Amino acid sequence: MTAVTAHRRKGQTLLSARYLPEQADRIALSATARDAQSPHGAADVQHWLDERRLAHTFRVDRIAFTALDGWSFAETGNLLHRSGRFFTVEGLHVTEVGEPYGDGPPHEWHQPVIRQPEIGILGILAKEFHGVLHFLMQAKMEPGNANLVQLSPTVQATRSNYTGAHRGSGVRYLEYFTRPGAGTVLADSLQSEHGAWFYHKSNRNMIIETDRDVPPHDDFRWLTLADLAGLLHQDNVVNMDARTVLACLPHRDPAPRALLSDVQLLSWFTGERSGRHVRAETVPLAGLPGWKRGEYAIEHEEGRYFNVVAVSVVAGNREVPGWTQPLIEPVGRGLVAFLMRTFDGVPHVLLHARAEGGFLDTVELAPTVQCVPANHSHLPPDQQPRFLAHILTADPARVRYRVVHSEEGGRFRNAESDYLLVEAEEEHAPLVPPTGYIWATPAQLTSLTRHGHYLNVQARTLLACLHAAGVSPA
Repeated sequence: MTAVTAHRRKGQTLLSARYLPEQADRIALSATARDAQSPHGAADVQHWLDERRLAHTFRVDRIAFTALDGWSFAETGNLLHRSGRFFTVEGLHVTEVGEPYGDGPPHEWHQPVIRQPEIGILGILAKEFHGVLHFLMQAKMEPGNANLVQLSPTVQATRSNYTGAHRGSGVRYLEYFTRPGAGTVLADSLQSEHGAWFYHKSNRNMIIETDRDVPPHDDFRWLTLADLAGLLHQDNVVNMDARTVLACLPHRDPAPRALLSDVQLLSWFTGERSGRHVRAETVPLAGLPGWKRGEYAIEHEEGRYFNVVAVSVVAGNREVPGWTQPLIEPVGRGLVAFLMRTFDGVPHVLLHARAEGGFLDTVELAPTVQCVPANHSHLPPDQQPRFLAHILTADPARVRYRVVHSEEGGRFRNAESDYLLVEAEEEHAPLVPPTGYIWATPAQLTSLTRHGHYLNVQARTLLACLHAAGVSPA
């Protein structure tokens, strides 16, 4: 059944409204509805998450590569699963020319990368209670999280998982996101994952509203957007997959003004993509320049960037109660930040057109600063990431938001970043920014989430944080 025939009913028009402003109004109401209007509330979510940790057996241990069950190194050195499913760890060779390198020599590097050529589902189920929109969130264990259990979307599953490649139990509530007509679509777009560690990885980010009775389960609970905003102010509570889906919600824009029109912003971004040439190709992991493989890790010769490690997992409430797998483990905590300025009463953030080896299309719009500072500490100041020093030395009074969030816990181990929103001083972040940077409003970022591969995953997290911090004019 096509979208057109689905609307074709006797005596009814074939046409639907192109925009539904009432959806944004309902989202705004949910963003102000705290505990009293919620059937559960967020005040005891931490207690509930602790309870769910104790309700099941969870354990993650580092192991040698030889102890991996079902995983092995091929002749190429690539690490793969015997089923041919899930993912592989391969080598990546990246060459970048064009701005910001001009006519100089190309920027080139090698690294391991996760290749997972399938599209997963990140889906949040929504439903009204007492006239207020609520969202069904899951207490989900992921082996890479420092605290193991965090708040995740209703459904967070790779295609291998939800098609049963692991031979485990089914994914709860999956039917709301795979069955046509199961609910009203509030958001649905294909978004990238970490381009620095994944090669061409995308997930379908979905929010589906239902008016049906939803069977309850102890590992799930309903929360308002206001509840979730409060939780986004707590370290390592709302996981990366939940943050990227929440960023796709269609917030309203009561002040539709900006330094650049949407057409000008997109034209600038198209120019950035056209002016940069990034060639990224997978290569054998064996003999990868600058990297060495030991019994317990694949690591960089200088001890920087990240390691590839192996773990054994016990998880009593997952589709499979135990397994082994590789994980990427960064060598330090990341720093992800938006510099902010207000122009004529309208907040703007400074975006960076950033190239990463795993992106599908050259560059995506990223935060002002996105790095692991320890990886650059040996470099002179003029070779360190632009604006990093300004973020690190910012007056605390200018920091509007600062929280530690975990990155994707299903593939990364102990990957945490400080996420910040910092009011910029004019002399450090001028009206006309350096090449590769642009000012945009939170509302413009929200509009870009309707499309795939415009905002990277870190920028989408910060967009969710902007709404949680009350910075957006929405």
